[in-house]
Amino acid sequence: MINIYQPSLGKEELKAIEKVFKSNWLGKGPKTDEFITKFSQKLVQDTFEGLAFSNVSYKNLIPISSCTEGLFQTVNLYVNEGDEVILPSISFIGAANAIVAKKAKPVFCDVDKRTLNVRLEDIEKKITNLTKAVIVLHYGGVPCDIENISNFCKEKNIKLIEDNANSPFSTFNNKSTGTFGDIGLWSFDSMKQLVMGDGGMVYCKNLKDIKKLQQEIYLGLLSQSGFNNQNDKWWEFDIDRPGRRSIINDIQAAIGLEQLKKIDKQILKRKLIHETYSKELNDYVDVPLPLDFTKTSSYYMYHIQTPDRDKLASFLRKKGIYTTFRYYPLHQVKYFKQLNVELPNTKYVTNNTVCIPLHQSLTNKEINYICKMIKKFKK
Repeated sequence: MINIYQPSLGKEELKAIEKVFKSNWLGKGPKTDEFITKFSQKLVQDTFEGLAFSNVSYKNLIPISSCTEGLFQTVNLYVNEGDEVILPSISFIGAANAIVAKKAKPVFCDVDKRTLNVRLEDIEKKITNLTKAVIVLHYGGVPCDIENISNFCKEKNIKLIEDNANSPFSTFNNKSTGTFGDIGLWSFDSMKQLVMGDGGMVYCKNLKDIKKLQQEIYLGLLSQSGFNNQNDKWWEFDIDRPGRRSIINDIQAAIGLEQLKKIDKQILKRKLIHETYSKELNDYVDVPLPLDFTKTSSYYMYHIQTPDRDKLASFLRKKGIYTTFRYYPLHQVKYFKQLNVELPNTKYVTNNTVCIPLHQSLTNKEINYICKMIKKFKK
């Protein structure tokens, strides 16, 4: 079966893990700190003549056990019981779960039918006096209209959370996605472009939010732990909240550091596959719209649209090609009790869209076979 997602891991990652083993320290430590620094240096805040000259400060970043945990922590930070949070129905279920867990209300909005990205007009239709926050997803690695959405949220004093799980190192107007909102979230799970087995990263525009999150994700501690505690009685501690333990460790960070060295080439390979698909399949199905000059993508997913999507997906599976549809519309999940919401573009997307394999380990033979099978079905 040709996988729809697949990580690229090799001897470099194994050697990095071996070094961590030999250090006798597997927990959160120097490798984790190094990963934060190196990751921050990859995020572009501005450019001049095509060259990055302003990176995100490592002080605005904090690693976390998963992007999902980041969503829960972020919603907990900004949202109160009874508040409303707007998010596209085509979103990761963890975002809606985080809202419901806070006893707030998820308000699902529509998306563009071709890009699957939320638009400002979709958000504006759902604004009420109870709106506390907006969660946006950059679908498949392609930035949404984040600049206009960000400006709108600032004017309305609404918190903006960027689910950047699909889009590590994507940019909008030469600025990294995940850094436009009050908070941005990355995912490093086994299906993403940069993998660490699991884990994520949180960006906070306000350093006060970083301080709060640091306590929330590490037991609510007011002091450093272990060797970092410089007090005479370093075993003493105090807390000011019932925090959780949602940190990463040096094993994950060591993998992440090696992945950072490879990420540019991996995204380039994904881009070339994306371009091949669009060229070969354009006459048979609706392919993703080309990017305009304001955006760069990290090419997480490749989606096609066709009225006979279900039959095509079944045909491809029988031919050894795994496909899926991400993300299943949340307003159709019974648990959220919003089955009567009318979202016409989301309905079209749900009935016509399928994601086909896209990862840097795909061979030319596999890419050609996928295209050949889709053409065969459509003839």
